[in-house]
Amino acid sequence: MKRPKSLRKNKSKKSRAPAATSVRGKGKLRRAKQASRDPLDDFVEAAARALNLKVQPAWKGAVKANLATTFALAASFADFPLPDDAEPAPIFLA
Repeated sequence: MKRPKSLRKNKSKKSRAPAATSVRGKGKLRRAKQASRDPLDDFVEAAARALNLKVQPAWKGAVKANLATTFALAASFADFPLPDDAEPAPIFLA
């Protein structure tokens, strides 16, 4: 495979930035794009695959908003301290 002129060792000028065509440069760009992606996007896609559901792109925003609300509510309960001797109630009466 022939290397681009910007990557050849015998070039006369030194480049300050890596060439955009280098594999290393592309890898950094891919990682930067993946890092900026919302984790809920990955969660929605993985859950849809696991449940064999087809989520239309128009609904993904609503699904993400619902999940964000659900996770926020769950966090408020998860942070609530319980004593070590707490037991679940055997019968619930209204």
